[in-house]
Amino acid sequence: MDSSGDDREWNLWIDETPRAGWANMAIDRTLLDRAELGECWFRLYSWEPHCLSFGRHEPALRRYSRERIRGLGIDTVRRPTGGRAVWHSHELTYAVASPCRYFGSLPEAYLEIHQTLADALMELGVEASLAPQTPAVGLHEGACFERPAGGEVMTAQGKIIGSAQLRHGTAFLQHGSILLQDEQRLVSQLSIDARDDLVLQPTEFPAPLDREDARGELIEAVSARVRDRWAGVWRLTHGPVEVLRSASELYPEFRSPAWTWRR
Repeated sequence: MDSSGDDREWNLWIDETPRAGWANMAIDRTLLDRAELGECWFRLYSWEPHCLSFGRHEPALRRYSRERIRGLGIDTVRRPTGGRAVWHSHELTYAVASPCRYFGSLPEAYLEIHQTLADALMELGVEASLAPQTPAVGLHEGACFERPAGGEVMTAQGKIIGSAQLRHGTAFLQHGSILLQDEQRLVSQLSIDARDDLVLQPTEFPAPLDREDARGELIEAVSARVRDRWAGVWRLTHGPVEVLRSASELYPEFRSPAWTWRR
């Protein structure tokens, strides 16, 4: 990571308001727009209601049963970033929006951010490491957490952080899920070829973070780690009005079924 920009200003936003998928994606897209103007953002947030998100180019119509999803009342959204489907429930979601010059190439940013998050997990006693480099995982490989890609964060139980990126102009957005419970089996149960009589029961795993106070501890550890590792002046912000105002202009797009189910 380029440390020459020590005078950069980071905005740390611990978003205490759980938001619908369309609102979260509109906000992250707005942070990317602001990063193009030179701003740096790190946001931590959650989802309410729980939501199934699709990658920007994922063939959701051919892969998932829209009828089953609608019948179960499951919320859906399509992310502005790439990657594969994720079930957002018991997790902490992060977003980094920054000018590219501070992180280098997208692969370099991917590894730097994941190593930072892995270090935060290790400070909590979680044995986390980065998956070895492998050929890129294609969209045909199914849900995000079904198969790790090179550089993603792993524990003994499996993949614990899955992320996606988008570069626009001189800036990039990377956001992803840090699992507190592994309920990702639900995604495959919503596929078109899943059995109709299948009971949709998520599978939990005994993750070190699967305890009542884990979320707060994780927020503290991640916030401390990014401030220690990424140079610059850090400013804590709470629900920035200007960001929310700009994001609201994107709400109709991310709420639209035409966007969510466009392919």
